[in-house]
Amino acid sequence: MAADPATATFVEHRNLLFTVAYQLLGSAADAEDVLQETWLRWVGVDHAAVRDERAYLVRITTRQALMRLRALGRRKESYVGPWLPEPLLTAPDVAEDVELADSVSMAMLLVLETLTPAERAVFVLREVFDLAYDEIAEAVGKTPAAVRQIAHRARSHVAARRPRGPVSRSASRDALEAFRHAVETGDLRDLMAVLAPEVVFLGDGGGVVEAVLAPVVGAVDVAALLRAGLGNFASGALEPAQVNGYPALLFRRGGEIDTVLALRIDDGLVTGLYAVRNPEKLSRLDEETSLRR
Repeated sequence: MAADPATATFVEHRNLLFTVAYQLLGSAADAEDVLQETWLRWVGVDHAAVRDERAYLVRITTRQALMRLRALGRRKESYVGPWLPEPLLTAPDVAEDVELADSVSMAMLLVLETLTPAERAVFVLREVFDLAYDEIAEAVGKTPAAVRQIAHRARSHVAARRPRGPVSRSASRDALEAFRHAVETGDLRDLMAVLAPEVVFLGDGGGVVEAVLAPVVGAVDVAALLRAGLGNFASGALEPAQVNGYPALLFRRGGEIDTVLALRIDDGLVTGLYAVRNPEKLSRLDEETSLRR
């Protein structure tokens, strides 16, 4: 039995809407809740009066995500230790879309965390999804002129903090393999060779499992932290995976994912290590998530 037109349209754009919500929230679980709210509002719309269904759905999703983003901000204030985005196992086509992969990388999502909710929404809708200023204005409830100003401010803010530029897949794989080998062998010299001097390690246990409670900065201290954890790595297996569009490592213990270790790589060196251990953030790693622009 064929779906009705409203359902068919929603299904057609669902992966796009999820991507919008996820980039605004950094949480797949919250993004799914936003999509449910979007669906409930979409079925109540007079569809005959909708000229651009994609833009209309993006507008609903953005509004719902902004409300949730403000509530998330309050929750993060009481979060135990660093808060990291929920990692996603992504399909190969995400990595092939360099701009999309860059926009959903752990490093970029952390940069987006430093924006206000309005700045984040405007930046994502303009820079990632290339929406017109008047469409963005309707989505965020501001004038097109105000949106242009916000976009300029957000663009400057992100440019000063974003990764230096997209890294080729081969360079990412090479750096990941060198890092993996150094961790598994415990060779301090090899480990120091792949870590940038200013490397930053962030761990997210959410107060549920053990994780570092503050950023660890510098190759010497990060290498020491990794070597101290070698006993844990020896009790399981490190395996490569595509997480948020880039190569990463999954640490399995007893067959279950214990930690997702995402890397930020600049100029062939690891400049960021993001270890997600909070079990609530590891539930979507059993199957690939389809992201779309």
